[in-house]
Amino acid sequence: MAKGEDYKILTDEELVERYRNSHETVYIGELYQRYTHLVFGVCMKYFKNEPASEDATMQIFEKLITELKKHHITAFKPWLHTVVKNHCMMLFRKGSAEEKRMADLKKEAEGLVENSEEQHLLEAQEKEFILQHLKEGIDDLKEEQRICIELFYLKESSYAEISLITGYNPNEVKSYIQNGKRNLKNYITAKNERAQKGQGDTF
Repeated sequence: MAKGEDYKILTDEELVERYRNSHETVYIGELYQRYTHLVFGVCMKYFKNEPASEDATMQIFEKLITELKKHHITAFKPWLHTVVKNHCMMLFRKGSAEEKRMADLKKEAEGLVENSEEQHLLEAQEKEFILQHLKEGIDDLKEEQRICIELFYLKESSYAEISLITGYNPNEVKSYIQNGKRNLKNYITAKNERAQKGQGDTF
């Protein structure tokens, strides 16, 4: 289509076909204008959160740049609806998995502080203390330990995936995670001891 011509007269499928042939993103831009509000609406049903839905919407249209080159699409709107649902479900599951990983890490961290009087029970104040300093402890780790801990616990990456991402071999990844967890224990325990000492010195 020549410069200045009206893209709006083209059907969705014509826009897709012209994009497949030319790879000119102006055709994606027209599809974005037509469907961004519908995609955003579907995302809102999943996330109930405007910023998260806006991010997902942008990710979906960025995904179309590559996906539309691969597929011959005869009915764009239902195909797009399927893409949106699948993308939202993938993000939703990933978010739930990350939350579970973080919850597991927090639960494990709660067991790091030893209470000589009641080892089986942490007071609410101690729990709050641990959660407050957990991220500080991760940030305080050596770079390789921090990267592996974050990828394993927060991004749900496997040892093999972490090895591919970082270039560390699987044994190094395992070692960095184990050492990182031990250092987290030492960090949080030391923080707790200093806090307890500070409370004891207060008049």
